[in-house]
Amino acid sequence: MRNFSGRGLRPDALGTLDTTVMAVAGTAPAYSLAATTAVLVGAVGLAAPAALLYCALPMLGIVVAYGRLGRIDVNAGAAYSWVGRTLHPCLGFLSGWALVVSATLFMVAGALPAGALTLALYDPALADSTALSTAVGAGWFLLVLLVVLGGARLSARAQLLVTGVELLLLLLFLVGAVVHQGAAAAFDWSWFGFGHFDGASGFASGALVAAFCYWGWDVTGNLSEETRDSRRTPGCAALLGVALVFLLFEAYAVAVNVVLGSERAAASGGMGTLVLLGDAVWPGGGGRLLVVAVVLSTVATLQTTLLQVTRSLFAMGRDRTVPAALGAVHRRWNTPWMAVCTVGAVALALFVAANALGSVRDILESAVRAIGLQIAFYYGLAGVAAVVAYRRVLLSSVREFLLGGVWPLAGAGFMLWVFFASLAELPAASVAIGLGGLAAGLVPMTWYWRRGSSYYRPAKLDAVRALAETEGRPWEHGAPRQRRHGQDDTAPLATDF
Repeated sequence: MRNFSGRGLRPDALGTLDTTVMAVAGTAPAYSLAATTAVLVGAVGLAAPAALLYCALPMLGIVVAYGRLGRIDVNAGAAYSWVGRTLHPCLGFLSGWALVVSATLFMVAGALPAGALTLALYDPALADSTALSTAVGAGWFLLVLLVVLGGARLSARAQLLVTGVELLLLLLFLVGAVVHQGAAAAFDWSWFGFGHFDGASGFASGALVAAFCYWGWDVTGNLSEETRDSRRTPGCAALLGVALVFLLFEAYAVAVNVVLGSERAAASGGMGTLVLLGDAVWPGGGGRLLVVAVVLSTVATLQTTLLQVTRSLFAMGRDRTVPAALGAVHRRWNTPWMAVCTVGAVALALFVAANALGSVRDILESAVRAIGLQIAFYYGLAGVAAVVAYRRVLLSSVREFLLGGVWPLAGAGFMLWVFFASLAELPAASVAIGLGGLAAGLVPMTWYWRRGSSYYRPAKLDAVRALAETEGRPWEHGAPRQRRHGQDDTAPLATDF
């Protein structure tokens, strides 16, 4: 599966703090809140806090699955490698392809609002121009592209600054929301229940949008080859990052219900919800201040998304499942420069095409839902892969059974249910983009399978054997030998994550 001959990525470039910041920046708290609040409230009304809560629980199961899989296979391809080595190489390739497509779509879905909001800081009327928003957004994208070309360490330093300021602004806003006077509605615990959902289909629609909110933390898995203590740090950083953004998302959703009310929030559309909420909490300048937070958040998540998609393409190029040139690494910067340039060229072409697709708001809403389908697909497969990889030790203890089996499998089941349940509810454009993007992956998959890529003849991933080999313990007849004191080597697996 893996070929480390030749020049590779720069090892030990990122520490624990760097990786945790990457996980937070990947989810783009301010951008996700601004881009999805109107869509989420429009789909589930007052149940927005519940949708975020009930998506977070299975999402944490996927986080656990990623941590455990990364423990036994450090690979820049992450789910692409793990799913391929446990379930089937074709499913693994489609998992990697889903990430590539969703990340490339996000280049437009993220950069266009960044351009529009930057223009809005100077003149709100300029933000209505899709052409101007595209031009400014492309400028932000090119700046981020240069930072990513500079390597993981430069990217981490930029993230510490940008994400730190973003989180500070969000926390200041939450303090202002707590002391705000003149609420539109009183807080109600029922917002966290199922009573406000419009049946199972309404719940699925809300969960799909919520999945997009949390998406991005898995960049830690794609950066594992460049992370110190690469078998443990990415999983722990992802868990910390998701926990932090979950608290932010819930606080924001409650603030929207209390300060604006669901009807006003849904009617505001697109990024307008953020401006309304900011002005309501801090009249005169709150909206503009939160716009600054969203611009910073968007720039940060464009960077992590570029890191994620280019590392995935690097792993795929290294395995010869896409053109081998995408696996080339720059001699000075130790970055997959061909993958970066290719993604940049495709994204810029999509920027041009976006001008013919409608307003920034229309493009954003269609892209969010389409990306949600892609996310649910590859997250679900990764959850199943973790259970399969650790299947031989799941009954070694109650903790191992629950943490390594039940929770990841429940997360995978939830994600796959959301994927299929949403197909009948989403607009045709979103379904076409989501499924069409996946279907496009069949072309390179078939081509390189027929050319005999070794990826399609994988060494199966087995947790017991992988951990024994990683830790230098003897292995025979497909099972670990006993320790000197008579303790089975599979026992510590329950505490590995």
